Order: sequence, then C-alpha cells, then structure tokens
Amino acid sequence: MSRRSGANCSSVRAHRNSHGAELEADGSVRFRLWAPAHDCIELVLEREQEPLPMMLMPGGWHELVTDRAGTGTRYQFRLPNGLWVPDPASRFQPEDVHGASEVIDPRAYAWRDQGWAGRRWEEAVIYELHIGAFTPEGTFLAAIRKLDYLVDLGVTAIEIMPVGDFPGRRNWGYDGVLLYAPDSTYGRPEELKALIDAAHERELMIFLDVVYNHFGPDGNYLASYAPCFFTERHKTPWGAAINYDGQKKAAVREFMIENALYWIEEYCFDGLRLDAVHAIIDDSPTHILTELAERVRTRVTERQVHLILENDENEARRLVRDANGAPRYYTAQWNDDVHHALHAAATAEDSGYYVEYLGDTQKLARALAEGFAFQGEVMAYRGRKRGEPSAELPPSAFIAFIQNHDQIGNRAFGERIRAIASEESVRAIAAVYLLAPQVPMLFMGEEWGSTQPFPFFCDFKGDLAKAVRKGRREEFKKFPGFHEEESRNQIPDPSDENTFFSAKLRWNDLDSAEGAGWRDWYSRMLAVRRERIITLLANIPGHAGRYHILGEGAVVVRWKLNEQGELALAANLSDKTLAGFPGCSGNVIWQEGPAAEGDSFAPWSVRWSLEPIRLEESPHAG
Repeated sequence: MSRRSGANCSSVRAHRNSHGAELEADGSVRFRLWAPAHDCIELVLEREQEPLPMMLMPGGWHELVTDRAGTGTRYQFRLPNGLWVPDPASRFQPEDVHGASEVIDPRAYAWRDQGWAGRRWEEAVIYELHIGAFTPEGTFLAAIRKLDYLVDLGVTAIEIMPVGDFPGRRNWGYDGVLLYAPDSTYGRPEELKALIDAAHERELMIFLDVVYNHFGPDGNYLASYAPCFFTERHKTPWGAAINYDGQKKAAVREFMIENALYWIEEYCFDGLRLDAVHAIIDDSPTHILTELAERVRTRVTERQVHLILENDENEARRLVRDANGAPRYYTAQWNDDVHHALHAAATAEDSGYYVEYLGDTQKLARALAEGFAFQGEVMAYRGRKRGEPSAELPPSAFIAFIQNHDQIGNRAFGERIRAIASEESVRAIAAVYLLAPQVPMLFMGEEWGSTQPFPFFCDFKGDLAKAVRKGRREEFKKFPGFHEEESRNQIPDPSDENTFFSAKLRWNDLDSAEGAGWRDWYSRMLAVRRERIITLLANIPGHAGRYHILGEGAVVVRWKLNEQGELALAANLSDKTLAGFPGCSGNVIWQEGPAAEGDSFAPWSVRWSLEPIRLEESPHAG
C-alpha cells in the first residue's frame, strides 16, 4: 500500500504559536509572553542592548513587534524584580534552561518528505528509544544512522522519549521545563527535523513522548510571572497541579494544546504519546485530553496521525471508535496489564503491583482478549477500583510490551527482563506479545537480548541532586532487600554521570553469538507478524476475543476474524508440563518451544494458529 501522495505535506512547515517569538512576513519578530502577575515586562535582546518595554495587552499578555531581532537572535524577558527568564515557548535554548532563547525560523528547513501520508495504525511495530542513550553520540543525527537497521529488523515506528529542554546534559526527559525546545544536547531543531525526514524516507513513523502533567524542578520560571499556571486545588506527585480547570485556565490549556499541534504540524511527527495522563486533573466540562484530541483531529486531516496514552486509570472511553472504526480521540494506550501479567509469569516476582498478577491467569487472559485486566474491579494494591469495560474496543486500541523505559528504570537497579528471567521464559512471553493482535512495542536493545541496565538518570546539581538521590532510594524502602539503609545506598545515584553511561546502549553486544541469535529470532518473529498477522487486524472488531483458562499459566485465547475464522493462541507460561490443550485444527503460524504431545504443552511453549471458528465455547470459559 502506498504511503505517499504528492498533495499531503509541503516542503515548508510552521505552526504559529500564540506564545513566544514568531517571525513576521516583513522580517520583524513578534514576541509575546503571558505574564498576568506583572504590568511591566521588558524584552532583552542579545544581552548587550537596552531592554525594550513590551506593551501590556488584555488578559495578562505582553507583546512587542520589533525589527531589531531576526533569525538567530538570542533573547530573554526581564521581570520587574530584575529576574531574566527564558521564553516558555522557546523553540531552542542554546545555553540550556536558564539561558537565552533563540529566534528560530521554522520555514528555513526544506522538507524532503512532501508526499508522506503516514501509515495505518495496524501496521505499527513500535521501537521505544532514548536519543541520548540510543547511540554513542546521543544525538538526532547519530540516530539517523541506525534507521536502516530498524527497518531491516521489521520496525515500522519509532517512539522517542521526551526531548523538551531539561537542565544539564542528561535526563530521561520527564524533567523538561521548556516544552517547545528540543534539548540542545541532542542537536538543533533542524537536526531533529532531519531525523524525522530520514525516518519518513524509510517509511518509518516517528512518535514523540510529551509530558503535560508536570514540569521539572529546575528551570521552570512560569510561577514567577504566571503563578496561575498552577493550582493548589489539585495535588500531583510533583506538587501543585497544572491549572487546567481554574480561573485563567484558557491560556494554560492553549499553551499545552498548541504544543501538541506544534510538534505534529511544524515537525511532522506522526503522533504523540502523552505521559501519565492519570496525573492530569481537570474538572472542566470538557477535559483537556478531549479538547486536545479534538483539536488535533480537526486540524490535521491530510495525513494519518496517531495519539497514544499512558493512563493508569484504564479509561476505555478515551479510546472509543466512531461508526467507521476510526479513533474518535486517542488511537491506543500502553497496556500495562499485559506487561505486568507476562512479567510476573516469567519472573515469579510478587513485589509491588506484580502481586496482583502472579498466579492469576485470568488477568493475563483477559488483558490479551479484552484489553484491560481491571475493568472496574478493586485493585487491592491501590485500594480502589480501577479501569472501565474495554471488550468493545478492537485489540489495536492497546499497545503490548514486555519492557519499556518505566518498567525497567523504575526498578532499583534498572534491570532488564533478560537479567532476571530465563531465556526460555522470555522467548515465550515475547512470542505472545509480538504476534498478538495488540500493537507491539520493543524497548531499544531488547531485540538482541540486552541485559545491560537502564536506570533512572538526570543531571541535577547541589541540594536538588541530593534530594533526588535520597528520594529515589527512599522509594524502595518498603521493598524486599531494601529495608536497610546500607542496601538502599547501593542504588545508583541518578545524578552520577556513570549511571547515565551504564544506560548507553552497547551496540557491540549485537555482534556476540547470543546477541545475533536473539536479533535473528526477533527479525523472524516480526516478519511473521508482517506477513501473517497485520493483514488480519482490520478484521478483528471489538468483542472478538474470548479465553479459556486451563491452569496456572496455561491459557487459550481466540479472536474471531469476522467470518474468516479465528486467530488462536495456546500458551503454557509456566515451568511445568500442563495438559488439556486443544489440538490445532488449522494452520500453525508460529510454534515456540516443543510442539504439543497429545494435549500436553511443555514448559514455556506457545502456539499461534489460524483456525475455523469454534462456536461451542463460552467467551470466558475456565
């Protein structure tokens, strides 16, 4: 199927923001800052010039149009107390978060991918990566050199962890404070555009992880001139919430919605992954998540754009489809339930939330067949109800994985699953998620069985670094093995540069016999998905999945393919031989582990097949 059409994207792209610096047609620059706490704001150009007074506009806006600035001009705003602050909508920060912003001409980059129309969501095979840790150089341009490798592997989409400007030279990205500016550690804006351009040339989609639930603790000056950007009415794990529903909320909401449109329109990202939206608190009649999705869907119609959620509340209503089967709001959600169930099966871990999944095969089966394992039931670990009914959604509304940055990095030492589970168990759970009708997502290096850690890292200084180190270690106080302070002191210091270096992907591991073997296995699995599974996904509607539990870790899941038969999974995700599995009456797509002997499956055995519809089974037998 062609993904290109000459009328879709122009070679010049820009999004005009209501905030920040915008180049005018005559070459002058319009500067705007929302600073409702002050009546007087000054614009400082290149530091050596005299500050220019800005005009106070209605609603707390300050504006100045001047021909004394142009492309490349560095600027800051000066508050009445003498504090110099960067532009909160800065397109680039060459001097980091506390320095001057730079005027960028978004039209200066000539795009080569004018015909790019995107790809169908059902074709997605996502590869999550961190720009700084993905390559030795840790830059946008260096990532381009790995794109052919990803295409050859079978990846069709890249998901980049947040790049919004953060303090220092290393960060996971979730401490960003200038959300419109790609961090200068990774490269300039035009170099990020070059990465996106190169991805599209290879028919790779590219998604960006964005954070709209909080700002990082260092470099966020918003409260000094717009304290109403935040509200004490709601609390989040990071303190006062972003003001999406109180007085003067309009400018706040627009700042975030424009940010989403900015990345999609000006940078031509194929979509966004919204981080931890359960921490976005909004009591407005129209939730900010709804308004954001509606604005994106209305504005960007010339190509396919996909919006992804991380949402611990499992709100199925945000994933609903319209009469034509297209997402009304959000395309898909990271499916933590699938991860937790598969992880618990492979590792036998029962700490934290894994206690809810270990030994509970129904949660695994339900998450595969219906999307969410918790659909309104009480989750004892959290002490409250969680989730909404999700069986009516198609499987492609969910993203399945066995690793991601959170599930690795939130561990004390950042261990990957290959470091804590057997090879046989990891291959088995990978065989489940890679061929399931949910959209699969790999974490960088997973495909060669990487065992190196991916710990949490940052580059804070002084008291903040000490507080983050202490807080990180205190998080694990209640977990087995970390009750004593001595053991907690072994947890890596996030601000130590060696912690970051330990997370740098070791590409040399791919050259080992073990690494090459894993990489070949993943490549073959993704080839099977491309050739045998993807073509089926459009024929798997909501209410298509049903499951049958045979014992602990033993499950059969079937998805009805309209009138074409069924996609069937039979899996023994345990270390014991188990009986009671049905025979295969169709064509085997993939067999992981030994083939069945009679009705018995050996430990860690998985079979995928296409079979005739079996009408005799109830939807939730077992």
